Amino acid sequence: MRRYLLLLGIQTRISASLAMQYRFDFLLKSAMALFWLAVTLMPLLALFTHRPSLPGWTFEEALVVMGFFVLCKALLDGAVTPSLLTVVEGIRDGRFDFTLLKPADTQFLVSTSRFEPWRIIDLIGGLGIFVYAFMKMGRWPSPQSVLLSAGLLAMAVLLLYSMWIMVVSLSFFVVKVDNLGYLMASLFDAARWPVSVFPRALQLVFTFILPVALMTTYPAELLLGRLDLGTTAFCFVGGIAFATAARIVWLRALRVYTSASS
Repeated sequence: MRRYLLLLGIQTRISASLAMQYRFDFLLKSAMALFWLAVTLMPLLALFTHRPSLPGWTFEEALVVMGFFVLCKALLDGAVTPSLLTVVEGIRDGRFDFTLLKPADTQFLVSTSRFEPWRIIDLIGGLGIFVYAFMKMGRWPSPQSVLLSAGLLAMAVLLLYSMWIMVVSLSFFVVKVDNLGYLMASLFDAARWPVSVFPRALQLVFTFILPVALMTTYPAELLLGRLDLGTTAFCFVGGIAFATAARIVWLRALRVYTSASS
């Protein structure tokens, strides 16, 4: 474990050094992150301008869902997507061969190969949304709710990561999976809304097939103190199950890999 933590630290420092090589570009991307954060909030603000609430959700409560959406998107775009897109390119042109030669777990190496440090602006923005929402509600979540919702956020990121690993694993069998990545990003966009606003059929899809509800709605309900322990346990079990399935798919895909140069 200590060895892999050291490797993670090295990979993170390399990504930070590369990002800071062009400081104006780093500052520009940070400013763009603030702009996109504002754009992300606009649909919710526009909706609540014309109606006082959604089914079972006030504006402030829906903001909590949006806060988790912003946090998940920041972690997805800052830590998951950049690394795994690099894998797809490496499999296509043969650079992935060099990763296989390194004396460490391949999935760990490809998952931590690249980070985008300016996404920390989105993380700060997501935390700011929480603070504003609970200030407007006039109450604060309990420490237990904060800890459990942080755990559910970790499970949400694990779900997103696992889905990406499954998509990337297809690169061993097909030439291009870029469109699947765009499709997954579009589906994740539905996570900005509480799952109860969708028709019943979509609620089932977004809970059991594409677990969008587990990424934002359930952590928000837990932070608001209205999610029961049984559903909370289901979310943790679901996240671990997805991660296990992704690991199995990755290892099986790795066995059929042949070098692009062979």
